[in-house]
Amino acid sequence: MLLAAVSLPALGQEVEVASLQRLLEGVEGPAYYPVLNSTGDRLLFSCEDGSLKLHDMADGVTTVVTRDHVAGHDACWGGDGKVYFVTQELGEDRLVYRTGQCYDLHTRQATVVTPSQHGTVRAVPATRGGALRSPGKDYNSSGDIGQAAWTEGSRVHVIVDGQERIFSPVDSWAGYLWASLSPNGKRVAFFAAGKGIVVIDLRGQVVAMLGNYEMPCWYNNDYLVAQNAKDDGHQFVSSQLLLLKADGTWQTELTKPVSMAMQPTCGGGKIVYTTIDGLLYEMKINIYP
Repeated sequence: MLLAAVSLPALGQEVEVASLQRLLEGVEGPAYYPVLNSTGDRLLFSCEDGSLKLHDMADGVTTVVTRDHVAGHDACWGGDGKVYFVTQELGEDRLVYRTGQCYDLHTRQATVVTPSQHGTVRAVPATRGGALRSPGKDYNSSGDIGQAAWTEGSRVHVIVDGQERIFSPVDSWAGYLWASLSPNGKRVAFFAAGKGIVVIDLRGQVVAMLGNYEMPCWYNNDYLVAQNAKDDGHQFVSSQLLLLKADGTWQTELTKPVSMAMQPTCGGGKIVYTTIDGLLYEMKINIYP
């Protein structure tokens, strides 16, 4: 399905939705938590049973990364082109154990890189590779993984020039989520519960507050895409995608609230998102000053 282009003017700027295409229609069941790689030619997504798959946008081939349950749908692309993810299982002691793994696209094999352990394990993308962070044993794909950003509680962790910096730039009793570096590595965006999307520089100084939206992802160095979801305390009643200027001066809607669009990911000039029913879409836009 390819839709006609529409224009969304706002405050002297204009965004053109040049194309909107359904992905994997009739091929896959409901798909959630999509993750594009930086070039936008490969896509990770989670299935209803928690397994993880990889779709090649060029040749249309979909591969199973793991049939195990991916913890918190926690999977990412490393700067080395590999996939880093965390699986979980229930132990005999009725506790949940999580295992960090790395998937190589060339061998189509997943390798365990952190032992099974009780507690939070998170996959962290980096500009030259990837990492797994946990209270037990951490893992880095190499001695120099480049720049990286992630959250733990109400702290943002950023690796710059091989050194880890830790910031708590805004108060948030419920913590931070969804940290990511801008493509040029100069800023970090994250979500602070009760405050919304925060953009900081590499010294931890707040650059902009973008509004109480979720799941921010960098479209390019100047714009982010985010989810604006509303609920009634029990279920979502609306959800849409917004385009936000990184300096906080401008925003516009990319989809209507009734679209139930959520969980955006960006890469290679593309925006991919899913709906509440697990329908994947690819959007391409043009931004005019």
